[in-house]
Amino acid sequence: MTRNHTFIATLQKYMESERFSLPVFNPVSLRIQQELVKKEPNFRTVEKLISGDQSLSGNILKIANSALYRGMAPVATVKSALVRLGMTEVSRIVFVDVNKAMFNSRDAQIDAVMKQLWQHSLGAAFAAGMLSNHLDFGVMQHEAFSAGLFHDIGKLFILKIISEKKLRNKALVVPDELLLEAMDLLHTEQGCLLLRQINMPETFAIVARDHDLPEFDPNNYVLVIVRMANLICRQMNIGLLHDPSLTLLRTPEAIKLRLTSSELDSVQKFLATTSSLLS
Repeated sequence: MTRNHTFIATLQKYMESERFSLPVFNPVSLRIQQELVKKEPNFRTVEKLISGDQSLSGNILKIANSALYRGMAPVATVKSALVRLGMTEVSRIVFVDVNKAMFNSRDAQIDAVMKQLWQHSLGAAFAAGMLSNHLDFGVMQHEAFSAGLFHDIGKLFILKIISEKKLRNKALVVPDELLLEAMDLLHTEQGCLLLRQINMPETFAIVARDHDLPEFDPNNYVLVIVRMANLICRQMNIGLLHDPSLTLLRTPEAIKLRLTSSELDSVQKFLATTSSLLS
């Protein structure tokens, strides 16, 4: 136990010193996301930023020309693709595209945990987006999706730090249980601090800080929706934690949202049939 406390205390000090020198996002992807999370993103700015990223622009064009969105004629420019897809769908595509790339490590142990964390983050994002669409609480779908995607970003930051330490010290061994304990204890505070540091909306920082608390603000509907999405993923074993005993419709979040069994079933069926969320 003392060894665990020593490791976590050392890790916490290391995170404080490395927060400004170990970026979780590259500058280009961060700038795109900062624009897209605004209440009214600037179309021309989004077009310019996406056009400047060859991989991202190619993916946007590919999706705009897919069978799901294809119109009378194929689109050949990012501007045309943005018009066809709409800003909500573009936001979802961009956030998934640029964030997925962050969940990897050259360390096999850390990489395996990151893959599970990505599944959970993506599952929570989809669930939160769907809940906001089903329920009328004034939360925009892209806002709920983004908040869901970022709610566990503190865990990613912790994993990045430990991965960096293991690469510098090949003899360092971190047992899985210690890794999970460190993430559990530190991720909410670190996630909140990181999101504030990179100038994401304060709503996202609050969600990162409060999504695991026993008590929460029931009038913060973005928070309530993400908490509900988080519980759905946990009950379905999407990610690192699994609690099949959860009675989802009896949770305070479901009661506050007045969630019905049919609405819950719709979200669960979508998550259950999305291959990228399955282990």
